[in-house]
Amino acid sequence: MLYYLFTYLREHFGLFGAGMFYYITFRAAMAIILSLVITTVMGKGLIKYLQRKQIGETVRDLGLQGENQKRGTPTMGGLIIIAAILIPTLLFARIENVYIILMLVSTVWLGLVGFIDDYIKVFKKNKEGLAGRFKIMGQVGLGIIVGVTMYYNQHVVTSREVIAGQSIVHNAAEKVVGTPFERKDQNGNTHTYVTVKSVTTTIPFVKTHEFSLSKIAGWFGEGAVKVLTPILYILFVIFIITAVSNGANITDGVDGLATGVSAIIGICLGVFAYVSGNYVFAGYLNIMHIPNLGELSIFIGAFIGACIGFLWYNAYPAQVFMGDTGSLALGGIIASLAIIIRKELLIPIICGIFLVELLSVMIQVAYFKRTKKKYGEGRRIFLMSPLHHHYQKLGYHESKIVTRFWIVGIVLAVLSIVTLKMR
Repeated sequence: MLYYLFTYLREHFGLFGAGMFYYITFRAAMAIILSLVITTVMGKGLIKYLQRKQIGETVRDLGLQGENQKRGTPTMGGLIIIAAILIPTLLFARIENVYIILMLVSTVWLGLVGFIDDYIKVFKKNKEGLAGRFKIMGQVGLGIIVGVTMYYNQHVVTSREVIAGQSIVHNAAEKVVGTPFERKDQNGNTHTYVTVKSVTTTIPFVKTHEFSLSKIAGWFGEGAVKVLTPILYILFVIFIITAVSNGANITDGVDGLATGVSAIIGICLGVFAYVSGNYVFAGYLNIMHIPNLGELSIFIGAFIGACIGFLWYNAYPAQVFMGDTGSLALGGIIASLAIIIRKELLIPIICGIFLVELLSVMIQVAYFKRTKKKYGEGRRIFLMSPLHHHYQKLGYHESKIVTRFWIVGIVLAVLSIVTLKMR
């Protein structure tokens, strides 16, 4: 909203300094600062309110060191994170941008699903919370919204250079939209580009680094491409959002773990968004240029600031837990960002911590059921799942576990960024 206000003041009254709001870097920096202020200031007030209302976490008896001290710690702190994301974005971003709209919807949608789950646990005294099938329905619903928007919205496009002798569109599911335009590279040479309606994604570590699900649809014949491609793409998006949001939810088991890992992932995705949205950097790095993507930097800035600010109260020993309100929202945000930036295939690396945590639960459950059926008694691979509880059982202090997971997350983020040139 401030963008439009200062644009109006500059154009009609010549307000000095209002031009700064034209720069994405300035607005992204302001979003980070404001989100940090909101989390630190609002966080203190919300914690006191939750304590007065006795809205505390009900901790299950898992036999873990220090779990008794966590009983009664205020939960539903994810409301702080959501507010610290939404307010700066609404103030500093251009709201008509389709990617900003998608991210606002993703934040509120899964934040609401998580809030309902926390509400049932806290106020209805039901430890199970919202039934799993309803959580899945919420995740699938968001996947459909994101998938349909990305595939059919005419503002979701990529730009490609016009090169003599090469086809602009690569399959029947793509089409050229708009008129050709020219850009100069860092050497002053002029290149001609066109915008293409496409849902092509990026393949890491591969020189010809673009891939479209239309290739899979093409296995069933050329006539099936237009019909099957949107179906495959939407199912693909649903799978990503469901997997990442559940992974983030499971990771939120010790103080500061999910929050810190999410901040690291946010920084990584922020780098991708910035270079992919800038045609100069995209051309230099020979990566896909996505018009209008740069505006997403404001949202990502608010997301990073919200996560880091929340750590002020969520780091060991935690004064507040984010609850499913925060963890599901964080997972949905990260998944939607990766889809929008066309880095879906990098998710196993970028979100490696979430993936390992989720797989540890799946492997543990599957092995327990298999051995129970075979031997009459279930056996375990890990002392406890998710993986962070396994290390707690081994005697590691949770602050050491969290710090080491953060280090692994940083390594994975750096490796992901390196893929920009390592092909």
